[in-house]
Amino acid sequence: MKIEFCGAAQTVTGSQHLLSVGDKRVLLDCGLFQGRREEANRINREFIFDPASVDSVILSHAHIDHSGNLPSLVKRGFKGMIFATPPTRDLCAIMLADSASIQFKDATHLAKHKGQNIEPLYTAEDVAETMSRFVTIPYHYEFEPVEGVNATFYDAGHLLGSAITSVHATHRGKTSRICFTGDVGRYNRPVLADPECPPDEFDVILTESTYGGRSHETEHDLEGKLLEIINHTIERHGKLIIPAFSVGRTQEIVYYLNNLANKERLPNIPIYVDSPLAISATHVFRLHPECYDSETRLLMLSDPIPFDFKGLHYVREVAESKRINAMKRPCVIIAGSGMCESGRVLHHLMHNVGKRNTTVLFLGFNAEHTLGRRLADGMKKVRIMGDEYIVRAHIEKLSGLSAHADHGELLAFLDKFKRTADQRIFLVHGELSAQEAFKSALKDTGRPFVENPAKGTVVEL
Repeated sequence: MKIEFCGAAQTVTGSQHLLSVGDKRVLLDCGLFQGRREEANRINREFIFDPASVDSVILSHAHIDHSGNLPSLVKRGFKGMIFATPPTRDLCAIMLADSASIQFKDATHLAKHKGQNIEPLYTAEDVAETMSRFVTIPYHYEFEPVEGVNATFYDAGHLLGSAITSVHATHRGKTSRICFTGDVGRYNRPVLADPECPPDEFDVILTESTYGGRSHETEHDLEGKLLEIINHTIERHGKLIIPAFSVGRTQEIVYYLNNLANKERLPNIPIYVDSPLAISATHVFRLHPECYDSETRLLMLSDPIPFDFKGLHYVREVAESKRINAMKRPCVIIAGSGMCESGRVLHHLMHNVGKRNTTVLFLGFNAEHTLGRRLADGMKKVRIMGDEYIVRAHIEKLSGLSAHADHGELLAFLDKFKRTADQRIFLVHGELSAQEAFKSALKDTGRPFVENPAKGTVVEL
């Protein structure tokens, strides 16, 4: 038995880890790599394994950096089944279709305006074939993705339907117990239930490390900080642009705004969720109250629709999106994508990032070499859709809204796991500096076997 680290190894995107048990191969996640356009295009088109040799996929959650290259896997010969929770399957149905659409539109734009001919990674037909391969498994139900491998999903608390996977793999009479955390959420967050700790003893833990060495700002008065940023933008007679992942982060920020509206603290300005994907995702959220925490269920007794309030406008049509850019009055624009690599947020930034009365608010992590990272790091010149823009907008951050556990929260989460004398921990989904900080902290807690493998590393179990 062995694990090959094929993506999200010393980086945070493109999650892919290949588990081999005898002649059976199970892929844990199949995400898109996000970063420099040319580099991302090359990496996403080249698997370091033969897709046709993979027997099944276990998918931790629907975020594109974990699910977004599934249609490429299918296009290149994968014939097996994809195991995921019911909400993950429902979100993937809209997210993968949206990804195919964005790729087509980007390719069309580059061909028309830049003379670049780039074939989309995959098409809507590839997405349809991919969705036909999904098998949905609820939390806490054991399933067998291939012979000799048994797996169980537990709630990761990161995104609707996100899962921590417990895997028991048996070959030639020997069993390895493996935990794949996917992305770990946070305790006492709005909307979703808290992360669960699987009850098993594990020989191997593959854990995310996104915020290794870093702590989120305190939870105290996040609504107040958000309100302060809105009011300052109004005073400057500008627009507040919030790049947000359409699935998860958008619903959470709308939940906070809904709370402010219920308390009659929200200013009377229009708030636009400019993302067809976010609209569809919000409908999926409404279909899965089984994933909510008790606080949200209680709120829904008095406020049955916590993702809607007076002054909130969901924008689906392109023409309406363009009208927002022409507006002169202050407003809030929530648009995808969260790392500013695609979607309608690019057009809002093109029209507004050069204005001193604009505010751009980042809610979470931006991967290296993304436009979001360059803006968040304070770069004064950026390229958007091939053109250069001078940045005069105010840049704000609210990391306390991140859906990822920070350094201390992740340590506390892993401390709940039962320890074994030779338990091995592999750090994935984190930049090298973050992993080194987290690796050091884990060793300080008495865990001697901690590694952060590079892409292509093969580990025998």
